[in-house]
Amino acid sequence: MDSLLSLNPGLMIWTILNFLIFLFLLIKFGTKPIANALRAREDYIAQNISNAEKANQEAQKLLEETQEKLRQAQSEMMSIVQKGKQQADEHIRRATEEAEKIRREKIEEANREINRSKEQALFELRKEVAQLVVLATEKLLDEKLDNEKHIQIVNSYIDKIPKN
Repeated sequence: MDSLLSLNPGLMIWTILNFLIFLFLLIKFGTKPIANALRAREDYIAQNISNAEKANQEAQKLLEETQEKLRQAQSEMMSIVQKGKQQADEHIRRATEEAEKIRREKIEEANREINRSKEQALFELRKEVAQLVVLATEKLLDEKLDNEKHIQIVNSYIDKIPKN
C-alpha cells in the first residue's frame, strides 16, 4: 500500500513525457480527421434539418390543399343536398298536383255518372208511369187504343210536370 501512495519522480517524468508525446501525436495526426468528422457530422445534421424543414413546408402545403379540397367537397355536398331537396320538393309538389287533378277528375266522373243514373232513373220512371197510366186508362175506357199514341199523350203531360 505504501507503493501506491509513494511518489517515484522517474516514473512521473516518464508518464508526463508519454502524455506529451501522445498529445503531440493526437494534435498532429488526429485534429484534422476529428475536425473533418465533426464538420461532416455537422453538415449531415444541417442537411437533415434542412430536409426536415422542406418536408414540413411540403406537409403544410399539402395540409392546406387538403383542407381546401375538403372545403370544396363540403360545398359541393351542400350544393348536391340542396339540389336534392329542391328536386324532392318539386316531386312532392308535382305528385300533390297530380293527385289533386286525379281527385277532381274522379269527382267529376262520379258526378257525371250520378247525373246519368239520375237521368236514366227519371227516364225509366217516366216510362213506367206512362205504362201505368195507359193500363189504368185502358181499364177505365175498357178499350185498347194505340199504345204509341197513349205514350205520347202521357209524355206530354209528364213534360208539363216540373222536374225536381
